[in-house]
Amino acid sequence: ASRGLGDVYKRQLETMTVTGTAGGGVIKITMNGHQMVTQVDISPDVVDETDIETLQDVVLAAINDACDKSQQLASKHLGNITGGLGIPGL
Repeated sequence: ASRGLGDVYKRQLETMTVTGTAGGGVIKITMNGHQMVTQVDISPDVVDETDIETLQDVVLAAINDACDKSQQLASKHLGNITGGLGIPGL
């Protein structure tokens, strides 16, 4: 039964998304519950050919924000499904 529950959990996480932002929202990274990036939005205001390093730093911060949110989402979702039980393999 726990295997079927794990499959349901994994399928549900594919459809759940979070959005990480940085630089006051000029960079937005959307990620699903499996921590796969599904969308990247970059405001033209942040693109400066003479300062690529800042753009890279802001993109990295947005990805890390999305990863943190995705991990929290997965953890919360698993807790909701299992009722807080420690089921091996999930």
